Amino acid sequence: MRTALDVHISEVGPRDGLQSVKATMPTADKCRWIDALAAAGLREIEVGSFVPAKLLPQMADVAAVVRHALTLTVSHPGLRVMALVPNRRGAWAALTAGVHKLTLPVSASEAHSLANVRKTSAQMVEELRSVVALRNEVAPGVPVEVGLSTAFGCTLQGAVAEDDVIRLALACVEAGVDEVGLSDTTGMAHPAQVRRLFTRLRAELGSHAGAAHMHNTRGLGLANCLAAFDAGVRSFDSSLGGLGGCPYAPGASGNVVTEDLVFMFEAMGVSTGIDLQQLFAAREPLKAGLPGEPVYGMTPEAGLPRGWRA
Repeated sequence: MRTALDVHISEVGPRDGLQSVKATMPTADKCRWIDALAAAGLREIEVGSFVPAKLLPQMADVAAVVRHALTLTVSHPGLRVMALVPNRRGAWAALTAGVHKLTLPVSASEAHSLANVRKTSAQMVEELRSVVALRNEVAPGVPVEVGLSTAFGCTLQGAVAEDDVIRLALACVEAGVDEVGLSDTTGMAHPAQVRRLFTRLRAELGSHAGAAHMHNTRGLGLANCLAAFDAGVRSFDSSLGGLGGCPYAPGASGNVVTEDLVFMFEAMGVSTGIDLQQLFAAREPLKAGLPGEPVYGMTPEAGLPRGWRA
């Protein structure tokens, strides 16, 4: 997935973004948005989550959205269709639908874990074992990824000890997952903390160390991504227009804006494989599908600098 690219950017807006707004985007609009994201050059898109519709009605059509996204692999070879699953049941539904990658939420904060998935962190590690066993049985080529939620602090619990984060990350790897990344779910991280914790994660997990998933709640999203990059991270989650948050983390607001993240890296000479003009164009189906929903991004508003390469 990352050959010829300096960094890999995973678009999480169709899942993380849409589950965090009150309105439900119609299925046809979701599909048009995903079409535009793929056309812009994004090669991994988290298209939804396999959770009960009564809990997240915004995700009720996830199987249909996955089916549509899979058709794009003909015109966009290498596109990876990803979905979030909270448990074995969700994993079975996602694998049956044909997703290319599973991601599971495991929280470093016990309070957030209970609020988000109604399980302790230890119970989620056991759920991981079950999901990995299912994957090994029915779809051995599908990677399983964990994003450690609230790794940098929690609005419910407060501080989260770094030793606890590393210990939980190692437990996830021992349970059989392919990658473990760190998520700043509540936007409490700062660059020194990000650099320190990702350095530890990479030293402890080696090739199992995964993506940086940063939020911009306090305006430090890009700075934290750059700190993670300096620590050796080469995979980043972001959301078009900065949509996102967490329904079970009070005060958490949007993800890092994909447009701004791509601009930062490309301006630095770090290749993302993403076309910024087409990425800007992908904002239009997003706005059409969620009329009136605020859409953020400094780069789309300011425009590209004069002489910016095509």
